[in-house]
Amino acid sequence: MTSTISTENFFINASNKIIVNEDRKKLLLQISDGIVANYKKEGVVHLNFICTHNSRRSQLGQVWGFFAANYFNLNIHSFSGGTEVTAFFKNTVKTLQKVGFIFELSNFSHQNPTYIISFEGSATSILGFSKRYDHEENKKPFIAITTCNNADTNCPFIPEATARFHLPFVDPKAADGTDLQDETYLETNQQIASEIYFIFSEIKKAIG
Repeated sequence: MTSTISTENFFINASNKIIVNEDRKKLLLQISDGIVANYKKEGVVHLNFICTHNSRRSQLGQVWGFFAANYFNLNIHSFSGGTEVTAFFKNTVKTLQKVGFIFELSNFSHQNPTYIISFEGSATSILGFSKRYDHEENKKPFIAITTCNNADTNCPFIPEATARFHLPFVDPKAADGTDLQDETYLETNQQIASEIYFIFSEIKKAIG
């Protein structure tokens, strides 16, 4: 699939377009402050975006975290996981491809394929596939960011997490198979990109 917009342009435009209300801004600042504290102590941060099925919102969080770390030149590594294993959902892949991310099939599986994910000009890549939040691929210790209410409820204690934040997003799954499918996934993609931009820009200001 050919992208319709460059990844960097989408990232910047999302940050300018999405209006963050004051309550949400406080939450984003709490997350950035938590990451900064860990960064100053360790010199590196591992983020683990967690959602029930690790198929949509948590995958978007990981991919945009990967891009943001490169964009802001920060030693932050993003991962994702779920409370159960499903698949990196095809509509999630599709909405990321539309904004310039490159997906190469690394391991084919009808149930749960593995992708090598990069973007134009990137020197590194990440692996994308559905897995539990405590999978060996996810570097520990990490800061946990839960992206759906169910995952937050079902993960009352995550021993590998040095800190934990709840950043819920509306699940685009409700639009699957409808005329609003592409638009809904794009909106979720845009909101997550925007809020990741906000978090990482605050980290960059604090780190210098």
